[in-house]
Amino acid sequence: MAEAAADPPSEPRRAALGFILASVAFDALSFGLILPLLPRLILELSGGSSGDAARAVGVIAAIWAAMNFLAAPVLGVLSDRFGRRPVILISAFGFSADLAVMALAPTLGWLFLGRAISGVTAASNATAAAYIADITPPEKRAQRFGLFSATFGAGMILGPALGGMLGAIDPRAPFWLASAVALGGAIYGVFILPESLPRERRGAVSWRSAIPVTSYGILLRDKALAGLAGTSFLMQFAAQTANNIFVLYTAYRYGWTTRDVGLLLMFFSAGNMLVQAVIAPRLATTIGPWRTMFLGTALSGVGLIGGGSSSTGLGFCLASVALCLGNMFGAALQALCTSRVGPEEQGRLQGALSSQAAIATMAGPLIFTQVYAWSVSTPNAPGGAGLALICGGALMGCALLIGLWARRAA
Repeated sequence: MAEAAADPPSEPRRAALGFILASVAFDALSFGLILPLLPRLILELSGGSSGDAARAVGVIAAIWAAMNFLAAPVLGVLSDRFGRRPVILISAFGFSADLAVMALAPTLGWLFLGRAISGVTAASNATAAAYIADITPPEKRAQRFGLFSATFGAGMILGPALGGMLGAIDPRAPFWLASAVALGGAIYGVFILPESLPRERRGAVSWRSAIPVTSYGILLRDKALAGLAGTSFLMQFAAQTANNIFVLYTAYRYGWTTRDVGLLLMFFSAGNMLVQAVIAPRLATTIGPWRTMFLGTALSGVGLIGGGSSSTGLGFCLASVALCLGNMFGAALQALCTSRVGPEEQGRLQGALSSQAAIATMAGPLIFTQVYAWSVSTPNAPGGAGLALICGGALMGCALLIGLWARRAA
């Protein structure tokens, strides 16, 4: 159902937006610190080749996604009943503990455990998105979700570069620093993060809605929302190509070092912040959220295919520009989805979307890392080492077609 327009946000609500964005920045900085190092730590602990490490990356990513799949609907339902604040804060402390476990990991098994904990704590991202929806009228959500993504990008600007430099000294040092940053963000939230969901707007706990598959019922209420959910799933699935083989792929094909990877991620995150905070909101206002989503999806497909086809590092960087611009689709897609349910179900909606995204992040790494491992070990493989990225670009094209169908059904 369409949601009625909310009253204009008060000053406390504007302040609350600043608090949640700052917390997201802390989380992003922590994540960015370990991003360039995690695949290399896996390579070190596995003691194998790039292909062997890619397979281990796929398994670890699948474990993370499986835990996220199970936890996201539960946290969404709990946040609808008990409020967003306790869910966000408990998860923040858990994320700090997870990073400490990974810093200490002596074997891949311990690293698996750390990523499992992270999968549970990362499910609170859905609650943070519901928090934004709570304090924002529907007509401003594309802009606010753009700020949400841009703030994450701001934290990611410093994180990968700093992580790459620290990792050159000690591959575990970024994990310790990330744990400390995450802990600082959690403590910050304890003192200044207010609750966004008043008691009178909270619903009863429906544990049936917390079951991952059952929770998808909210996505099937009308054809447009179902189409948007399908588009979101394919986008998330396609994105796993770059997310999981990027470090190994650039090292194998272009000979990039950890520092090279960190610098590109820093520039990519800076560009993403510009896209999310400036370009996407303006486009959503001028051409509408639907067209903004379509344009972003198309650019993402071009970026993935270009990156997989490029024989030079410079070509890969140019393709990354298109991929960065393509990220404008996220805020528009979130705004379109949240406008189709009421305020008392925003947590359930975000939990369902996060749970289906977890399926994509569970299946995608397992599939695409295997595709990458096969492509680098098979002479004359079609598409060469970039086959997985090219497949991701094709899936973005399929997502665009489903999005067009959803627009007609709206």
